[in-house]
Amino acid sequence: MPNANDDIQPTPPAPAAKEHLSAAQRRAVSELLRVSPVADDLARRFRSAGFQLALVGGSVRDALLGRLGNDLDFTTDARPEDVLRIVRPWADAVWEVGIAFGTVGCQKRTNDGGETRTYQVEITTYRSEAYDRTSRKPEVSYGDSVEEDLIRRDFTVNAMAVALPEKDFIDPHGGLEDLARRVLRTPAAPETSFSDDPLRMMRAARFAAQLDFTVADDVLAAMKSMAERLGIVSAERVRDELNKLLLSDRPVKGIRLMVETGLADQALPEIPAMRLERDEHHRHKDVYEHSLTVLEQAIDLEENGPDLTLRLAALLHDIGKPRTRRFEPDGRVSFHHHEVVGAKMTKKRLVALKYPNDTVKDVSRLVELHLRFHGYGTGEWTDSAVRRYVRDAGPLLSRLHKLTRSDCTTRNKRKAGALSRAYDGLEQRIKELQAQEELDSIRPDLDGNEIMSILGVKPGPVVGKAYKHLLELRLEHGPMEHDEAVSALKEWWADQSQDPESERTR
Repeated sequence: MPNANDDIQPTPPAPAAKEHLSAAQRRAVSELLRVSPVADDLARRFRSAGFQLALVGGSVRDALLGRLGNDLDFTTDARPEDVLRIVRPWADAVWEVGIAFGTVGCQKRTNDGGETRTYQVEITTYRSEAYDRTSRKPEVSYGDSVEEDLIRRDFTVNAMAVALPEKDFIDPHGGLEDLARRVLRTPAAPETSFSDDPLRMMRAARFAAQLDFTVADDVLAAMKSMAERLGIVSAERVRDELNKLLLSDRPVKGIRLMVETGLADQALPEIPAMRLERDEHHRHKDVYEHSLTVLEQAIDLEENGPDLTLRLAALLHDIGKPRTRRFEPDGRVSFHHHEVVGAKMTKKRLVALKYPNDTVKDVSRLVELHLRFHGYGTGEWTDSAVRRYVRDAGPLLSRLHKLTRSDCTTRNKRKAGALSRAYDGLEQRIKELQAQEELDSIRPDLDGNEIMSILGVKPGPVVGKAYKHLLELRLEHGPMEHDEAVSALKEWWADQSQDPESERTR
């Protein structure tokens, strides 16, 4: 085995991969030397206590890819209680959230040459885990060797280890060669691996998207035959894996793989349901394909990194179309109110996947609003229409801009250009009115206390109705002077006395 000053040498690779493997080895040495101060220090503490320690899994893979960050994964023969005893005097913070599964987490800060680095470290005891046919949680048992630990890993590219502090490279399943060939294989038979943890099938789709890998034929076949097993995995784990897929560089590749294998039928059945549907313009456009294109176009418009809310909205914006499809007498296909139906379906699915309330609310609202721009037609937008558009979008306005622009997937350049110019015009109108009227915080010209004082009423439903009336006036006509607002309120109040159903006459 080599030491820290040599290239890491695995089992000799196939000739076709040799050049790539050499480059990967050089990158790995560079990355491992960078984290050596913290990794070697920790390894020496484990050795002094009579235990082994190895960098493992995704950390080794990322080192070989030249993208190792400050999140480090280790494996050890020490039991969790021994790990806690070793790391508590060493780490700046320790947490035991995953200790039931053999994992201890900690944080360590280092200072090299005046540069402070913070490492997030997870140390997991050699283990094996498996689901029974009904359990949603794995049963964990500990192992005695790193080789035993590696064979239980999800994919060969994650089944490599570097023993520390010697930096001996351990690759019993050919992970380095698979990494060079950009292929996902399982260390054990795929059926065994996916039985151990069915979420690994979804993880294959995520890695395909994240790393731009292909899936080996036997792995693909097992995913298709075992897709229903994903149903035993908790909604929270499915959600977290879906998030990682959606936030990757190529989420469409992962979604296609989920649909192809049947995993989407278990995790997000509304997506495959969109296949072979035609849009409202009577084009032979697959709504499923259209939605994937919208997702890609939305990603292109992101400004500050991956936006999960925008990506979910782009993927789900048309899921109401299958339920609202109608064949019209003239041969057209319509999807009336699919945005309203789609918003309800989106909320139901995201709640089922245990998404946070804010995410459910925001994504559903974007789905509901994604056609609002088209509802105003191609004519000049009135100030009232612009105000209502901004009011309805609220803090989601920037995302709504991106979603609406992404929703244009026509190949007709003239039509696409016209839609783009129309939306340019709307955005310009919004900017002009924002400068004039502070549209981001549209409120009535009188607040609740002023309303009660002017009308001589106490808190109650009538105050809310008056507030809503003044807000409608604000949206329709823009800001009013104080005396003008007071006059409008009194006029509304006088009208209430003539209405037998109003609060005032009761």
